[in-house]
Amino acid sequence: MNKDPTNTQEVPVRLDKWIWAARLCKTRSLAREWIQAGKVHYNGHRTKPGKNVEPGAMVKIPAGWDTKEIKILYIVDKRQSAPIAQTLYEETLASIEKREQNKAARQVQAFHNPKPEHRPDKKQRREIIKLKHQ
Repeated sequence: MNKDPTNTQEVPVRLDKWIWAARLCKTRSLAREWIQAGKVHYNGHRTKPGKNVEPGAMVKIPAGWDTKEIKILYIVDKRQSAPIAQTLYEETLASIEKREQNKAARQVQAFHNPKPEHRPDKKQRREIIKLKHQ
């Protein structure tokens, strides 16, 4: 079996199938939902799951709290191992910097909102409920 991603066929590949094959989401149906909900942008525009992808296209895709902006390098229609899937695209430098800034901002916010040392016991929970309902 040839695992070289550059050996791609000339058959058209749907956007939802490519996102799944590139391991950017767990299931193809989840990729389809993201696209239909408008969370995925292909070359700066909302699109349909059946859009045929092309090398060099820019795709914005959700990644946890952030959004990744990636450039498609290779087209495949079958899901492969993670190391091979990571070679199918490259993330833009602006996207990496933005995600790092967002990560730092979340860490600063978490620093100012420390977690309590322990969960409230039954008496404390009752008092909290009373305060909320007053």
